[in-house]
Formats: sequence, structure tokens, C-alpha cells
Amino acid sequence: MRKSFTAFANFIAGAAGKAQTCIIALAVVAIWAVSGPIFQWSDTWQLVINTGTTIVTFLMVFLIQNSQNRDAAAFQAKLDELLRALETARDDFIGIEHLSVEEIERLRRLLEEETGECKDGHKAHASVDRLLSRY
Repeated sequence: MRKSFTAFANFIAGAAGKAQTCIIALAVVAIWAVSGPIFQWSDTWQLVINTGTTIVTFLMVFLIQNSQNRDAAAFQAKLDELLRALETARDDFIGIEHLSVEEIERLRRLLEEETGECKDGHKAHASVDRLLSRY
């Protein structure tokens, strides 16, 4: 069941991001809008588009979340492997994605202090300015 859902989610996520899918969606909306006078702008006519878009949105939320969860897990595994492989990296950071938001924020603040980062992000701004000045 999981592999089938993953394959289905991948297919839908891939299809949803294509220009053709957007064109089809626009065409459906255009056809619906043009059909308004035929159906005398009735409540049923309005309900058709409202129901259709609600159903598509509802289902897409789950499919997009599934894709994002898999992408995040794969990305995290790759980062963990880099931390494990680099001798100078601190492997204590492996698995920190399981910490609470507060714990991660505390860790981020400690790292900024360790690197001399100012609370207002001054060092980050300076490094970004240096990087941008190269181009």
C-alpha cells in the first residue's frame, strides 16, 4: 500500500507542477465561466466549481505533504551522512530534527554566539553583502 501511494503521490506531484496541468485547470474554469449563462448563473452552477475546487484542494494537501515529508527525510539523511563523513564536523547534530522548536532555536542561538554572530544578524548581512559584491 505504501509503495502504491508513494508512486501515486509522485505521479500527481509531478503532474501538478507542469504547465499543461495549469492550462487544463484554466480551461476547466473558463468552460465553467462561459457556461454560466447557459445555466442562468444558478446555485447549482456555482456549487459545481466550489465542490470541485474544494475536493481537489483537500486531496492535494495530503499529496503535497507526503512529497514534502519524503523530500525532507531524504535531505536530512544526506545531511546526516555529510556530518558523519566529515572528520571536523560534530556528529552531535545528527538527528536534531527530532528536537522541539524551542530546543532547535536555542541550539541555533548558541551556534550564532559561537561563531560571533550578532543578535541582529550583522555578521550574516556582512557576509551576504560580500558575496553579492562578487557579482
